[in-house]
Amino acid sequence: MALTKQDIVEKICGKLGFPKKQATTIAEALLELIKSSLESGEDVLVSGFGKFCVKKKTERKGRNPATGEDAILPARRVVTFKCSGKLRDKVNGI
Repeated sequence: MALTKQDIVEKICGKLGFPKKQATTIAEALLELIKSSLESGEDVLVSGFGKFCVKKKTERKGRNPATGEDAILPARRVVTFKCSGKLRDKVNGI
């Protein structure tokens, strides 16, 4: 099961004692800050967690798997995530 935004809000309430409305505002503000930074092309580094990076992909040749037709895929930007060594060790139980 995935950790949802609602789960994050509930954990903020439980661990930090904030009212639910304030915890929702905090979670929303954090996510908006991350989104706006990525949208402007800035990387987001969270120490001990990882780094969100915006990478540019160039136009490339592709194929429609359903029809087999060749197509040109337009240039775009994608978000990648590289976890920190601490997070990797924690996930692997080290």
